[in-house]
Amino acid sequence: MALVLTDEARMVRDSAFDFFREQSPVTALRRLRDSNDPDGFSRDLWRQMAELGWTGFLVSEDDGGSAFGMTGLAQVMEAAGRTLAATPLLSTALLGASLLALAGDQAQKDQFLPSLLAGEQIFALALEEGARHAPDQIALTAVRAGSGYRLDGTKTFVLDGHIADTLIVAARTDDGVTLFLVPGEAVQRRRLSVVDSRNAANLVLDNVSVPASAVLGPVGGGAAILSQVLDRARAGLAAEMLGSAAEAFERTVQYLKDRKQFGVAIGSFQSLKHRAATMFCEVEMTRSTVLAAVSALDADAPDAPSLSCLAKTKANDTLYLCGNEGVQMHGGIGMTDEHEIGFFMKRARVAQATFGDSRFTRDRYARLMGY
Repeated sequence: MALVLTDEARMVRDSAFDFFREQSPVTALRRLRDSNDPDGFSRDLWRQMAELGWTGFLVSEDDGGSAFGMTGLAQVMEAAGRTLAATPLLSTALLGASLLALAGDQAQKDQFLPSLLAGEQIFALALEEGARHAPDQIALTAVRAGSGYRLDGTKTFVLDGHIADTLIVAARTDDGVTLFLVPGEAVQRRRLSVVDSRNAANLVLDNVSVPASAVLGPVGGGAAILSQVLDRARAGLAAEMLGSAAEAFERTVQYLKDRKQFGVAIGSFQSLKHRAATMFCEVEMTRSTVLAAVSALDADAPDAPSLSCLAKTKANDTLYLCGNEGVQMHGGIGMTDEHEIGFFMKRARVAQATFGDSRFTRDRYARLMGY
C-alpha cells in the first residue's frame, strides 16, 4: 500500500486547505459560539461545499456523486480540522451518504440523495444511548404497528441531531438491529452545550410511527451496515483530528520561535525542542495511519476495519498530546479564551470520545486481530 496521495487527491487537499483558511477560520467558530447561532454552522458555507462536490465523494456516479471515496473526503476533513470548521461533513457527507449509498433502495436514494448532494438536507445518525460509544447496546425499540413500525426510546449525543432534516435511527427489532429513516420533526430534540462548541443533541422518540418504506436496508440487518459505516466514520474523524493536531503543533512551534525569555526565543531551550520533536513525530505517524485506513476502505481491503481502529486510536492520542502541549507551552495566555490554542484542546476531548475512545478502539483492534 503506497502511503502517498494521487494527483487528484492532492488537488482536493490544496483546494480544501485554501477554502477553509479563507472561508471558515477559527474565528468563524468563535462567532457561532458567541452568537449562540441556532444552527451551529453556516448554511451558506455548507452550500458552497456542496457546490464543490464534497458531499458526493461517497456516492456513486449513477446516483449523482463522484465516487471519489474516503481518500478524497479525508483530505477535506483534514482541512476542516485545521480551522476547527463546524460543518455537517461527518454527519451528512460521511454518515448520511454512506448509509444511503450502502443500504438504501433505489426509491430511497432517489428521494434523499439529490437534496443531500445539493447541501439542502442535513442527516444525522441516531445511534448512541449511553455515556460511551457502544454500538452493540441498542435498547430503543421498533415494533410492528399495522403496516409500519412504532419507535420508542432515547438517543444521546446525536451529531447535528437538533437541526437534522432526516434522522437515521438504529432500533432493536425482533430480528436484531434495524435502521429507520425518521423525519427530524417527528422526535423530541434537546440541543446540548458541548465544550468544543459543536452540534449535538439528545433525542426522545415517544410512540413515533413510520411506514415500512422507512426501513433502511434489510430488517434485522442494521448491525452489519453500521459496522461498515462506523469504520468509515472513525477513519474520517481521524483525518479531521490529524488536521487539528497538525495545526496545534504548527501554532505551538511558531510561538516557540516568537516568544522571548532571557533575551532568546524559548524554542531554543532543549526541553521544549524535545517536546516539539515528539509532537512532530506523532503527527507524522498519525498521517500514515489515516492514509492507510482510508486507502484500505476505498479498496475494500480485509484489514480496513483494523486499520480504521488503528487510525482513530493514534489520532485520539496525538490530538490529546498536541492539544495539551500547545496550551502548556503557550503558558498563561494559552489558558485564556482570547487565544485560539485552547480551542484545539477542547475539540480533542470531544473528538476522542466520538465513535470510540482509545480504550474502545484498542479493544476492537485486538478482537479483530484474534486476541
